[in-house]
Amino acid sequence: MNLNMNPHIIGQLIGGNFKELYVRKKASERAKLGQIVVIDSTGDTVDIVGGNHVRWLCQVIDLGFGSQMSSQSIELISGLELEETSDYELKDAHLRNYTLLTLQNLLTINYDGKVSATKELPLLFSKVRQVKDSDLAFIKKTQNAICLGDVQGHSSIPVYLDSNNMLSHHVLIAGTTGKGKSVLMKNLIWETASQKQGMIVMDPHDEYIGRTSPGLKDHPEGVVYYTAGRVPKGGNTLKINLELLRPSHFEVIELSNAQRQVMYLYHKKFGKKWISELFTNNNIEEKSEFHEMSLAVVRRKLRLLLDITVRNNELECSSVFDSSAGSTTIKDIARHVLEGRVVIIDTSQFSGQEELLIGSMITAEVFGRYKAAKLSGELDSLPVASIVLEEAPRVLGKDVLTEGHNIFSTIAREGRKFRVGLVAITQLPSLIPREILANMNTKIILGIEMSQERNAIIESSSQDLSAYSRTIASLDKGEALISSPFLPFAVPLKIPFFDERVKRLISEDRAGRSKVESIFPELD
Repeated sequence: MNLNMNPHIIGQLIGGNFKELYVRKKASERAKLGQIVVIDSTGDTVDIVGGNHVRWLCQVIDLGFGSQMSSQSIELISGLELEETSDYELKDAHLRNYTLLTLQNLLTINYDGKVSATKELPLLFSKVRQVKDSDLAFIKKTQNAICLGDVQGHSSIPVYLDSNNMLSHHVLIAGTTGKGKSVLMKNLIWETASQKQGMIVMDPHDEYIGRTSPGLKDHPEGVVYYTAGRVPKGGNTLKINLELLRPSHFEVIELSNAQRQVMYLYHKKFGKKWISELFTNNNIEEKSEFHEMSLAVVRRKLRLLLDITVRNNELECSSVFDSSAGSTTIKDIARHVLEGRVVIIDTSQFSGQEELLIGSMITAEVFGRYKAAKLSGELDSLPVASIVLEEAPRVLGKDVLTEGHNIFSTIAREGRKFRVGLVAITQLPSLIPREILANMNTKIILGIEMSQERNAIIESSSQDLSAYSRTIASLDKGEALISSPFLPFAVPLKIPFFDERVKRLISEDRAGRSKVESIFPELD
């Protein structure tokens, strides 16, 4: 039997209230936390003229046991089984004992197919069934749609989000280690490239491009790749000229106010040459304005951070930063983003501070370009630009922001006005201030065991997730919950395995079939 055409009845409504509905589950059916189900209207809620029914879309938020026997009887039967090795057989066991499902109302699908907030209860004894494709037809694919997977348990029902809205209004990806954040990000980057939206990805593990495995290098539209290591075919060498650095780029680096003042003073006096002068010039007129120790500390920190050696009053560079090469790198990356390209930057060979400094430079350049476009009236013609932040609390954490704002926190607060968004990835969302979490409008929540971290997500989500704590804790690898103002309810998501999808795409291309713009060919 085709379950999609004639889905199984999984239970019957037996009680509850507006907040929670109680359903007796049919013994032969299975149900789990997070599952979406439908309650069909009966009796006086039927649209006699159109022949259609009101449908209540609900989600399983808890499971429990129910029984027609008293607790004393249950305990006695258990004792007989355990202590007396009795062959006691309970008559009509499937009728006397059962599973109770607790459902939460999500929304109502009216007679005409339009969805609305639920404001009434279905009738007692209404049947509860599996969800069909037609029940979720309102989650439609738009022109700029991003698809990250399917509704959990329903491989034929894809979940779409408009890329313009989703990426410009910030995304938070939260989950503990091993729950599938990297696979999810590969899918998101691929779909972003397919939609020709701009994205900067700082890749601390060099895992997204796929040097020896399926990855973003296989995307039919291509991505831009920068690395300071061995450059693969089609890649770019990452070199950044020292003269491109500004004191404001060091907002993500731990420095005292006095040390920052030294940097701003040298920049004000020497302009682009401020770093070389900071290391070689000891006799500036303004020297009396700061303590000699502050200058010494700044030199030491920058020497280590930028890997600079001073020989014969000249700077020698041994890392990604260079005194002669790389004068156009930052502008080139920004140009790619404005053209709607995904730029992946391999930062696996850098320290955390180097990675943040490079990310700060690139992000500031892109944000400046988009602000200028808004002033000139050209903003609407540009693609959305998004910045991917691994371990987001490093730049968005409460402790960090008490020392002052940086370019990333500025974008978190103001970026949506300029079509620039963040994709923040973290295991510890509780470290990020609540006002910034609230600005992350789309939250993709993977499994989180710690209650403190679950609460931080729940309290800052666009939808009411107060009943979802158990569901979030129970999410397995590759499962997620998406809460977004661009979806009518928090949708349980099954994330596809990236490698298999890309291998299938490659085999289809080699067979002479037309390339697709998605790793979900069966959804197009």
